[in-house]
Amino acid sequence: MPTKRIFITGGASGLGFAIAQVCAQAGWRVCIGDRDIERGQAVITSLQRLQQDAQFVPCDVTRMSDLQRVAEQLQQQWGGVDVVVNNAGVAQVGKLNQTSLDDWQWIVDINLLGVVRGCQAFIPTFKSQGHGYFVNVASMAGLLDVANMTAYNATKAAVVSLSETLQNELSKDNIGVTVVCPSFFRTNLGDGMRTSIDGMPAKLDKLMSASKLNANDIAKIIVRCIEQRTFYCLPHREGRTAWYLKRFLPRSWYQRIIHSRIK
Repeated sequence: MPTKRIFITGGASGLGFAIAQVCAQAGWRVCIGDRDIERGQAVITSLQRLQQDAQFVPCDVTRMSDLQRVAEQLQQQWGGVDVVVNNAGVAQVGKLNQTSLDDWQWIVDINLLGVVRGCQAFIPTFKSQGHGYFVNVASMAGLLDVANMTAYNATKAAVVSLSETLQNELSKDNIGVTVVCPSFFRTNLGDGMRTSIDGMPAKLDKLMSASKLNANDIAKIIVRCIEQRTFYCLPHREGRTAWYLKRFLPRSWYQRIIHSRIK
């Protein structure tokens, strides 16, 4: 069986780097893309110890040309790519009337359009080689509706809808899709977070610290979902429970239960 080839945006830290490590340990060829060049150059050596073909490429998901350049580079070097993980993302926390349009444009450009660009850049490669797989990292925020996270929730919900639609559009081309919806876990999402709510960094840190799963745990679950071609990847049990409550209970019941849990 040929070695699998994977490209991961936002791959120099957090969940992206954890996915890279898990895949490199399994013998996959790994390419991480990230706009943080200094961090990418700092971590690539550790990946190359696991897989000598591992590489880092500077890549900003807000620039279509960057993603197209990576697609062309991997075509030349590897003869294509099997899995593309659209992982890069940012956080914005605040009520709708406290969130500027500049912040909306910023988060939409990265969280939603970054995924759109990643898919558009690699669909030609996948179609020409006759197979491929997209992993789009959304969030439980895209399935639920926690207050004070309007822009973040909306972008992640859009990634879920985009992924569902792509699964329908691309299945005939032997291109699979998984959408990943984790709850809070320890990562560096808060580093560039924009918020209008006092004390939010401390609250976010508390929520992340409470997770029973770390980035490596979630990365292993994602790889298993790829191998099993599972569409919805919901790693956290509490998140799955909340999603089921939302889907099957009357809206008013669901709201009372969720609000009582997050107070």
